[in-house]
Amino acid sequence: MSRRIHLDAVGGVAGDMFVAALLDAHPDKTNGALAAIRATGLPQSVGLNVLPHRDHTLTGTRFEVTLPEENSSADRVSYHELNARLNDSDLSADTRERAQDIFSRLAAAEGTVHGVDSKDVTFHEVGNWDSIADIVGAAHLINAHGTVSWSVSVLPMGSGRIKSAHGNLPLPAPAVVELLKGYILHDDGRLGERITPTGAAILAHLMPVQDSTHGPETLVECGIGFGSKKFPGISNVLRLLEFESAMTSLLEDRVLVLNFEIDDQSPEDLAVGLDNLRDLNGVLDVLHTPAFGKKGRVTAQIQLLAREEMRESVITACFEETSTLGLRWEVKRRAKLQRVEADGVKLVTRPGGVTTAKAEMDHLSEVDGGYAERMVRRRRKEDAALGKKDIND
Repeated sequence: MSRRIHLDAVGGVAGDMFVAALLDAHPDKTNGALAAIRATGLPQSVGLNVLPHRDHTLTGTRFEVTLPEENSSADRVSYHELNARLNDSDLSADTRERAQDIFSRLAAAEGTVHGVDSKDVTFHEVGNWDSIADIVGAAHLINAHGTVSWSVSVLPMGSGRIKSAHGNLPLPAPAVVELLKGYILHDDGRLGERITPTGAAILAHLMPVQDSTHGPETLVECGIGFGSKKFPGISNVLRLLEFESAMTSLLEDRVLVLNFEIDDQSPEDLAVGLDNLRDLNGVLDVLHTPAFGKKGRVTAQIQLLAREEMRESVITACFEETSTLGLRWEVKRRAKLQRVEADGVKLVTRPGGVTTAKAEMDHLSEVDGGYAERMVRRRRKEDAALGKKDIND
């Protein structure tokens, strides 16, 4: 069974709402999530509460972090200090890495907004223990759900102003705008903050698709996570819908396909430009094939695969890195097999239930002994990943 978790941003997305929705759907994971948060060194004076909640319409769960009155010294922390705190914590490696990735995305967005390097960013409200608890709790629960695909609804934009350490800021907050580039937002006319910086950073980490095209699925779980704000005429909830598909290991998504030709850029310079495109965030693959174009010229045909939400930045990069004056793009549906990577080996379960393994060449390139030794090492790594005994032992 493949699984998908859909985030329905009815009221919006915030870190506490995300944690609450996951715990509402899976209350058995509550103790593990709270233990992970405490492992960051959370003071005992900071309370953690997972509570049943209801408003005028719905019932669900609230995740509350209660701070002591003397907490003012904890609401300002540098990104460097926060990263070091997580490194020194008792968190599992997977949870720590996820939490650090969420914070790094938030630091990059704040750095862009304020014109400083991300390593020099100082968190204010986000440096408080409640935001740290939200992000670490989210990281733990994402790991606890194992291999799963994520999707999200169109996001409510919100409007108005919000008070911050930098003064009154427009909504969506500037850092949220940076984090949500590429996502579809709508204005439902309600004032207030709908997507918080913490919620936006979690979305940026998950990179959920905004796509209603899915094969037949079975709805197996639902969770309702309440936020702390109230909006007229609507429940301030993040609704979680968890699906299972009977199509073993076969996933569907959408991918951006760009095509263009080059006949007036030197091969040396084009190679550099294409390497830069390969390294671009959101680019999945770059294919370069020779062809003959107009007037019998030798032409380079270029095809890029990229994430749909990165369309504008990828197209801009193509014009910056190559001499092309135009390109073609379309969004295509893509079927793909679910992949798991372990110790440099990619494991794939085929529709018939057979699992195959392929060792990544990056992990074999420094092996001494040439081609033969690389092939021996490759077979050993693949057999180990599949749980087989090496025949040469």
